[in-house]
Amino acid sequence: MLSKIFPFIDWFKGYNTAALRADAISGLTVALVLIPQSMAYAQLAGMPAYYGLYASFLPPLIAALFGSSRQLATGPVAVVSLMTAASLEPLATAGSEGYIAYAILLALMVGLFQFLLGVLKLGLVVNFLSHPVVNGFTNAAAIIIASSQLSKMFGVYVDKAEHHYETIIRVVESAFHYTHLPTLAMGVLAFGIMIVLKRINPKIPNVLVAVAVTTAISWGMGFNHDARVSVDAIQIPEVRESITKFNATVAGIEDLGKARTVLNGKLDTAKQAEDVVGVLDAEHDLSVINIRISRLKHESHLLREAVRSTLMDGVEEAGGAMAFYRQGEAPSGAPVDGRTWRIKIGNSRLDTADLKMIGGGAIVGTVPSGIPAISAPTLDLKVMLHLIPFAAIISLLGFMEAISIAKAMAAKTGQRLDPNQELIGQGLANMLGACGKSYPASGSFSRSAVNLQAGAVTGMSSVFTSLMVVIVLLFFTPLLYHLPQAVLAAVIMMAVIGLINASGFIHAWKAQWYDGAISILSFIATLAFAPHLDKGIMIGVALSLLVFLYKSMRPRVASLSRSDDESLRDATVFGLKECRHIALVRFDGPLFFANASFLEDQITDRMMENDKLKHIIIVANGINDMDASGEEALSLIVDRVRSSGIDISLCGVNEAVMAVLERTHLLEKIGKDHVYPTMENAICATHESAHADGDEESCPLTTVCRIA
Repeated sequence: MLSKIFPFIDWFKGYNTAALRADAISGLTVALVLIPQSMAYAQLAGMPAYYGLYASFLPPLIAALFGSSRQLATGPVAVVSLMTAASLEPLATAGSEGYIAYAILLALMVGLFQFLLGVLKLGLVVNFLSHPVVNGFTNAAAIIIASSQLSKMFGVYVDKAEHHYETIIRVVESAFHYTHLPTLAMGVLAFGIMIVLKRINPKIPNVLVAVAVTTAISWGMGFNHDARVSVDAIQIPEVRESITKFNATVAGIEDLGKARTVLNGKLDTAKQAEDVVGVLDAEHDLSVINIRISRLKHESHLLREAVRSTLMDGVEEAGGAMAFYRQGEAPSGAPVDGRTWRIKIGNSRLDTADLKMIGGGAIVGTVPSGIPAISAPTLDLKVMLHLIPFAAIISLLGFMEAISIAKAMAAKTGQRLDPNQELIGQGLANMLGACGKSYPASGSFSRSAVNLQAGAVTGMSSVFTSLMVVIVLLFFTPLLYHLPQAVLAAVIMMAVIGLINASGFIHAWKAQWYDGAISILSFIATLAFAPHLDKGIMIGVALSLLVFLYKSMRPRVASLSRSDDESLRDATVFGLKECRHIALVRFDGPLFFANASFLEDQITDRMMENDKLKHIIIVANGINDMDASGEEALSLIVDRVRSSGIDISLCGVNEAVMAVLERTHLLEKIGKDHVYPTMENAICATHESAHADGDEESCPLTTVCRIA
C-alpha cells in the first residue's frame, strides 16, 4: 500500500553507494542541460527567462517521486511551452503580470486534469491522439518554434499578426530593413559551438558551454547598450508626433476597455432580469466599442511600426547628454557614436520622460535571486473556463510525450511502467509546481536521454537535478545577466531540430494511405492556424475519428476460396474463382448498429448476383462483438435467405457472440446443427447437399481454381 502511494520507496530496495554516485552524476549532468534550456523554453512560452528555472525546481522532483519511470526527466519542454503561449496570448500580453498569473493557473489546471485521469485510471484516453496526428502536429510545431525565434536571431522587433506565417513575413521584412549584426553573430556562434561539441563528444554539455562562452563575450564587449532619455532628445519631429499619437491610442484603448467592462456587467444584469431590450442595447453598445477598439489597435500597430523602423544615430552633446537624429541626418561634424539606435516600444504607453533607447543586443537582464515563494495560484473562474480546452490538450499532449519517452527507456532498462501512476506523477508535478510559480511542464526526450546515458539508476537523479537548480537560484543568478537572447533562441532552434521527422509521414502513408493523409493534413492545419495550435490538433483528431467511424460502418467483407497453400483466402485479392453453390462470406469487424445494414446489403448482393447459390456460410471469426442491432440484422438475414430457398450457416463463432445468440434465442432459429466450429467443418457438412444438382467440374472451395 505504501509503495503504491509513495512509489519512490521502491528505489531504496538494494540501493547502495555506487547507485547513489551514478544518480548524483547523472542528475548534475541533466542540470547542466536543463538550466539554459529551461530559460530558453520559458521565453518561448512568453514568460521571463527565469521562470524556466522556477519550472525546473519542483516539477522534476515531484514527477520523479510519484511517477513510475526512474529515468524520465521532467521540466519545461518546447511543444508544451509553445502551447502555453498559444493558449494565453488572447488573454494577456506576453510577459505581463496577468500573463504570468494565467500561466501558473494553467499549470495547476493541467496538473489537476492529469492527476484525475491517473486516479480514475483513464490513461487510455491519450489514445485519442493517434500517432499520425501527433507526428503531423509535432513536425509543424517544430517549424513554428524554430521560426518564432528568428526575430531574436536578427535582433528585430515586430507585432504579432493574427496568423504565425504573417508574423514571420513581418520578421523577414524587418530583417531586410535592419539586422543587428552582433546579435546575429552571437546566435551563429552559439550554433557553431553546440554543433561542433556535439560531433566531438556528445557527453560534453554543449548547451552550457555555448551559454558560458557567449555570456562572457557579451559581458566583455558590452553587447547590451541601452540608454534612458527624454522624448526631447529625439531630434525627429515625425517620431515625436508618432509617440504622442501612440500614447493617445493606447489611452483610448484603455478607456474603451473600462467601458466594455461596465457594459459586460450591464449585459449580465439584463440577462438575469430577462430584459430583452436591455440585452439588445448592451450587445449593440458592446459591438460598437469592440469595433472602436479594433480600429485603435490597428492604428497603434501602424504607429509602432513607424517608430520601430526609424533607425537613428546617437550624438553625445555637451554635458554628456545624448541626442538622436535620423540615420545619416546628424549635423555635419557631430561626434556620432557609430551605433544604430532604436526606440523600444511595446503595447503600453511610453513614458516621454524616460524612453528606452536600444543601441546594442538584447540580453536576459536581471534574474531575481532565491527560491520563489510557495503559494497557491489565484483562481479566476472566467479565465479557467476559457483555459479548460487548452489545459485538456496540453495535459494529453504532454503526457503522451512523457509516456512515449518513458516506454522507450523502459524497453532498454527492462523496467515496468504504470501509465496511470505516471499520470499521477506528472499531475502532482504540475499542481505543486504551480505553487512554486511554474508554468506547465512535461517529460523531456533530450534530457531523459542524457539522464539514461549518464547512468541514472533511480529517480534520485532528478532530486539532484532539482537541488542543482536551487543552488543556481540562490547563488549564481547574477552570472546570467549578460546572457544574449539570441543564444537562447539558438538553444531552442537546436533543440527542436530533433522534433522534425519527415520519415514519419512516409511511414504512416505506407502503413495506410489515410493515416499518411491525416498526418499531412494535421501538419498543414497546424501551420495554417498557428498560433491557434489547438485547431490543428482538433482537425487531426476529428479526421482520425471520422476514418474510424467510416471503417466501422463499412468493414471488410470477403468471399473466400481455396488458395495454393490449402488455406481459405479472399478470392478477389488472390484472383481465385468462387464456388457457384456455396458463398463463404467472412465479416471482419464487430456487428453493431453502425454496420449491421452493411452486412445485409452484402448478403443480398451475393444472392442477386448468383442464381445458382444454394448455401451461405457466414464466417464469424472476425465478429468479436455483437449488439442488439447486429443480432436483429442477423435474424432478418436468416429469414430473408431461407425465404429465398437458400440455406444459411455460421462458423467460427466466438464465446461472446455465442452468448448473445443464446440469450436472444437466435441460435434456435439458425439451428445448432447450422453452427460449425471451423470453416472446414462447415464446408464438409454442406458441400454435398449444395452440389447435388450442380454442374461444377471442380469446386473452388476444395480445389485451387484461379480466374483465367
